[in-house]
Amino acid sequence: MSLGERLALPLLHRLDPETAHGLALRALRAGLAPRADAAAFPRLATRLAGLDLPNPLGLAAGFDKNARAVGPLLAAGFGFVEVGAATPLPQPGNPRPRLFRLAEDRAVINRFGFNNDGAAAIAARLAARPRGGIVGLNIGANKTSADRAADYAAVLAAAGPYVDFVTVNVSSPNTERLRDLQGADALRGLLAGVAAANSALARPVPIFLKIAPDLAEAELEALVAVALESEIAGIVATNTTLARDGLRSRHRAEAGGLSGTPLLARSTAVLARVHALTGGRLPLVGVGGVGSAEEAYAKIRAGASAVQLYTALVYQGLGLVPRLLAGLDALLARDGFASVAEAVGTAPQAARASSAG
Repeated sequence: MSLGERLALPLLHRLDPETAHGLALRALRAGLAPRADAAAFPRLATRLAGLDLPNPLGLAAGFDKNARAVGPLLAAGFGFVEVGAATPLPQPGNPRPRLFRLAEDRAVINRFGFNNDGAAAIAARLAARPRGGIVGLNIGANKTSADRAADYAAVLAAAGPYVDFVTVNVSSPNTERLRDLQGADALRGLLAGVAAANSALARPVPIFLKIAPDLAEAELEALVAVALESEIAGIVATNTTLARDGLRSRHRAEAGGLSGTPLLARSTAVLARVHALTGGRLPLVGVGGVGSAEEAYAKIRAGASAVQLYTALVYQGLGLVPRLLAGLDALLARDGFASVAEAVGTAPQAARASSAG
């Protein structure tokens, strides 16, 4: 962690979390972010659904909802950055307060409710961003929409020309009944509409599906079956959780999605199960609780071709990115892997599950 971050983080943590987050984004846009070479470790270069990444570490959606700091975030060393979630129309989201730090648990609870500037404004910013780097867009539906499935296709049509991939978010717990779209029939229709919108683009992009960590086994099996028969390029596992097991913070009873360290084991178990159910036929992105090289490596060995983080930045700052990349490179070298791809799915439990599946 740089001296600037060591000084800034305690000050930011004295502020309301959402206010602090806004100030952090303003600092990024002002050029105050630390910089790191995303391609510093050649062993970490990898491919994800046809995308060439300088490293497998991505920034998860939610940090830069409105695509205001894409360039500085890429310059911080991430292999890819995902912005959003974007909905067709602007919406304010849920009332504040809606973001809570659980410092004792190294976690965050949010109930934002897809607050964003809308697809048109976000697409305009993405069109104007500096070239270079892999950038994706997380897409969602407006809270008051009469046809939520159509909303996803509409956002893709508006912003698809300006991004490298799109993530269909049907797993946020903060928009009422959104997770119902993970049901097989609803999901099948939604993904068909997204595929049609993607085919209409001059340059179709890989489509990922982001799933919840709270699905029952039968629900997860049905979802993966739909994913395999559809035209999606991969699965992002997982979004935030509604579980509250073992939390100590006074904010533990707040409504919303929980992210950070308490999500690590749950999200990694779901990731490993999805890897087994897909038999390696779809690339996976592992998200949930990553805050160290060892945790990122565990996601890769459980079946992830790439990983994303967000909450760890609240507690460790962007200086975490180059530290994590250096650590991940060392772990691959220690275990004799010449590339990230060689390590994917090599955890004993992942290997057993894949052979059984």
